[in-house]
Amino acid sequence: MASNRDGDPSLGYLTRKDTEVKLPRPTRVKNKTPAPIQITAEQILREARERQEAEIRPPKQKITDSTELADYRLRKRKEFEDLIRRVRWNISVWIKYAQWEESQKDFNRARSVWERALEVDYRNHTLWLKYAEVEMKNKFINHARNVWDRAVTLLPRIDQLWYKYIHMEEMLGNVAGARQIFERWMGWMPDQQGWLSYIKFELRYNEVERARGIFERFVQCHPKVSAWIRYAKFEMKNGEVARARNVYERAVEKLADDEEAEMLFVAFAEFEERCKETERARCIYKFALDHIPKGRAEDLYRKFVAFEKQYGDKEGIEDAIVGKRRFQYEDEVRKNPLNYDAWFDYIRLEESVGNKERIREVYERAIANVPPAQEKRYWQRYIYLWINYALYEELDAEDIERTREVYRECLNLIPHEIFSFAKIWLLAAQFEIRQLNLKGARQVLGNAIGKAPKDKIFKKYIEIELQLGNIDRCRKLYEKYLEWSPENCYAWSKYAELERSLSETERARSIFELAIAQPALDMPELLWKAYIDFEISEGEYDRTRELYKRLLDRTKHLKVWISCAKFEASAMEEQKLCIQNARRVFEKALNYFRMSAPELKEERAMLLDEWLDMEKSFGQLGDVSLVEPKLPKKLKKRKQIASEDGLAGYEEYIDYVFPEEAHAHNLKILEKAREWKRQKLASGAED
Repeated sequence: MASNRDGDPSLGYLTRKDTEVKLPRPTRVKNKTPAPIQITAEQILREARERQEAEIRPPKQKITDSTELADYRLRKRKEFEDLIRRVRWNISVWIKYAQWEESQKDFNRARSVWERALEVDYRNHTLWLKYAEVEMKNKFINHARNVWDRAVTLLPRIDQLWYKYIHMEEMLGNVAGARQIFERWMGWMPDQQGWLSYIKFELRYNEVERARGIFERFVQCHPKVSAWIRYAKFEMKNGEVARARNVYERAVEKLADDEEAEMLFVAFAEFEERCKETERARCIYKFALDHIPKGRAEDLYRKFVAFEKQYGDKEGIEDAIVGKRRFQYEDEVRKNPLNYDAWFDYIRLEESVGNKERIREVYERAIANVPPAQEKRYWQRYIYLWINYALYEELDAEDIERTREVYRECLNLIPHEIFSFAKIWLLAAQFEIRQLNLKGARQVLGNAIGKAPKDKIFKKYIEIELQLGNIDRCRKLYEKYLEWSPENCYAWSKYAELERSLSETERARSIFELAIAQPALDMPELLWKAYIDFEISEGEYDRTRELYKRLLDRTKHLKVWISCAKFEASAMEEQKLCIQNARRVFEKALNYFRMSAPELKEERAMLLDEWLDMEKSFGQLGDVSLVEPKLPKKLKKRKQIASEDGLAGYEEYIDYVFPEEAHAHNLKILEKAREWKRQKLASGAED
C-alpha cells in the first residue's frame, strides 16, 4: 500500500492509485426477454464514446540544463542496452538504438551501435542499407563509401546494395567511380537487369562504344533470345542497320534450336520488314517454319499470314494460309497420331499444294501409325491410307514401281491369319491388269486365295478369267471356291449357270445334284429355285415335278406349295389337265395345313387366297365355288400381354375361323343346350 502512495517520476505529481482505471463489476442479467425498446449497436457505440474519460498521458519532461540531459541520455542508453541484452537478435531494436544516437548527434556512438549490430547479423542487408543511408544523410561520404564497399564485398548477390552504391557515386558526379563499381558487379555475372542498368548508365553519358562492348559481354553471359533481341534493337536505335542484321544472324546461328527461337525469328523478320527487305523477311519466315517444331510456331504462322496478306501476291497468300492449316493438322496428329481422319485431311491439303516430296513424307508418317490391336475394326479406317497412297503414286505421281511397292508392303503388313481385306488384294490385281501384267495379277489373286480366301476375291478372279475366255481356269476356281465354302448356294448356282451357258446340260445338272446333296446350305431356297428354273428352261417338266416332290419331302413351306401349284398351272400341256394338277396341289397343301399344321391358320388363309386368285385367272375354266366355301372368317380378338411386373394390358389380333371349326363350335353349343334342358327336366320331376 505504501508503494501506491509514492509518486512515480514519470507521472508527475499523481500517484499510481490516482491513475488506475476502475472497471465496473459485470452484472448478472436476470431477465433475458427482449426489451420493448430496442437499442442499436450504433447507439451503444455513440454513448460509450460520450462517456469515455480523457486519456491520461504522462507529462512531457522538459530538460533545462546539461545535467538533466546527461541523466536523460544515461537512462535511455541503459534502457536500450538492457533491451539488447534481452533480445539481442531483434534487429529493429538495434536500428532504433542507432537512430536514437544519431538523433542525439553522437555519430561515433551511432557507428558503434551499427557495427555491433553487424557483428550480430551481417547478412541482413537492411542493416547495411540503413547504416549507409545514415552516413549519406549526414554527409559522411567516405564513411558511406566504406560501408557500401564492405556491404557489396560481403553480400555481392544483393543487387540493391550495388544499385544504391552506384547511385550515390553518380549523384556525387563520380562517373569513373560508378563505372568501376559496375565493373566489379559485372564480375559476379548478375541477372539481365544488372547488365541493362550498366548499359543505360553508359548511354546516359553517350558512351555508345562502351555500351556496345557491354552488350557483347551481356550476350555471352546470358545467351538468351531476349538478350540478343535487345542488342539488335540497340544497334537499330543507333542507326546501325548492318550491325543489327549481323547481331540477328549471329543469334540465329547460336539459338536456332532454342525453345524461344520463334520469338527470335519473328523479331528478325519484323526488323527486315521495317528495313523494306520483304524478300529477306519472307525467307526468314519460311526458314523458321521449316525448323521450328509445329507445336511452338503458332505465333509465327499468324505473323507470316499477316505479312503475306500485306506484302505477298495471290500465290504467296495461299501458301501462307496453307502453312497455317498445315500447322493445325500437325498439332492434331501430334496430339493423337491414331486420328486417321486428321491424316486424311492433312494429306488432302498437301495434295492440293502438289509438292511430291512433302506428300510422300506425310503418307509415310501416316502409315507408320499402325493400329495397336490386331482387330479388324481398328484397321478399317487405317487401310484407306495405303489405298490412297497407292492410287496417288499410280495416278498423280505416275510412279509404277513405287505403286507396286506400296501394295506389296501393305499386303505384308496385314495379319492375314487373323483378318484380311479383299479390297487390297483386288486393287493390287487390277493395278497389275492395267499395267498389262496378267501373270502378276494371277499371282496376286492366287496368293489371296491361298492366304485369305474370300467371296469377293473368288468372284473377281472368276470374272477376270471368264472375260479372258479361260473356261478351264474358271472351273478350277469354282472347284476351289466350293471346296473352301461348300455351303455357298451362290457359288453352286453360278457354277451351274456357267456350265449351262456352255450348253453343258448334264454337267450343270450334276452340279445342282451335288449342291442339293450338301448337308448344310446358307440359302437352300435360292439353290432349289435355280435348279427348278433350270429344268423348266430345259423343258424337263417331269424332272421339275420330281424336284418339287423332293423339295416338298424336305419342307412344307407355304411358298413351295404355291410355287408348285403355279408351275402345274403354267406347264406346257393341255390346259384342263394343268388346272386339275394345280387344284390337286392346292388340295394336298390344304389337307396338310388342316391335318398336320392346324396352328398355321394364317398360312392356310393365304393359301386359299392364292387358290382363289388362280381360279379367277383361269376365266371360264376356273371354278371359284371350289374355294369360296372353304374361306375362313376374320375375327378381331384381344389377348392379355404379360410382362415381368404382371399384366401389362391387351393387344388386338386377327383370328381365322374356318367353316369346319364354326360347325364344330355350333355343335358344342347345341350339346350344352340339350344338357341344360335335361338338367332342368330332372330337377322339375324331383319337385
